Amino acid sequence: AAHNWPALPFSIPEIDGRLPGGGLALGCLHEIAGGGSGAIDGAAAAAFAAGIAARSGGHVIWCLTKTDLFPPGIADAGLSPERLWRVTVDDDRKLLLAFEDALRHGSVSAVVGEVSRLDMTCSRRLQLAAETTGTLAIALRRWRREVDAADFGQPTASRTKWRVTEIPTAELPVNGVARAR
Repeated sequence: AAHNWPALPFSIPEIDGRLPGGGLALGCLHEIAGGGSGAIDGAAAAAFAAGIAARSGGHVIWCLTKTDLFPPGIADAGLSPERLWRVTVDDDRKLLLAFEDALRHGSVSAVVGEVSRLDMTCSRRLQLAAETTGTLAIALRRWRREVDAADFGQPTASRTKWRVTEIPTAELPVNGVARAR
């Protein structure tokens, strides 16, 4: 990278020890997707992205095409509504433009863009925008159809790629009594 931006540590030695700089590099693009094709894993991935964005310190712009962002869930992950700005657009092309513009502005600490497809050209533009301002860029991969998930394994300019899946903490004595964490 042209700039030497600091890293945002997880404060978990097993993870930070494997990441260059000891955490998620600021001024870089990172991809997060649910581990499966269900809504549960998509919600877990969104909560993971919100938790990372919350630790970035300042305001966060969240770009999306669906109006299903659940503010209480995002707040539960540590991102208060006072720090969250939502940008809702009609389609993925406009979303990528809004995502890039928000990164280039430089007035926020993180930008989350809910994208379905992300090719090398688009990801490189987002990476360069993030690198210029030092803003944390998170591409939250959401798919409306299973076929749209096919490009997730393809090369992009993202610094890291994460697959997030929800699992229960322990066997419950009675099904449905507590929520999985």
